[in-house]
Amino acid sequence: MMPRCAGITRSGDQCTASVAPGVRWCFNHDPARSEERRRNASRAGRGKSGRELKDVKKRLLGLAEAVLSGEVDAKQAAVAGQLLNYLIRAISVELKVREQEELIERIEALEELLE
Repeated sequence: MMPRCAGITRSGDQCTASVAPGVRWCFNHDPARSEERRRNASRAGRGKSGRELKDVKKRLLGLAEAVLSGEVDAKQAAVAGQLLNYLIRAISVELKVREQEELIERIEALEELLE
């Protein structure tokens, strides 16, 4: 039977990940890899959300141009703009959640180092 990681999960349970003999931590709990996890999380957070925001900006600009040229009714554009703003808000909340999760992970790693 493979040994288990010595890390403690957010719920307070022992991590269930298997580790190689002689290794104490899995990737997610190894204090020596916290900086690597932070960088990975940071990159992951920028990728998808950044593309989504660029797409929303393009759509808003296109919508504004369509209204100004008379192709789209201003009332319809207002509703579309509100929906796109909801999307921006959802992206913003998603980014904040990722940042908080990253901070929690970093704090947990520091707490493990102090134990």
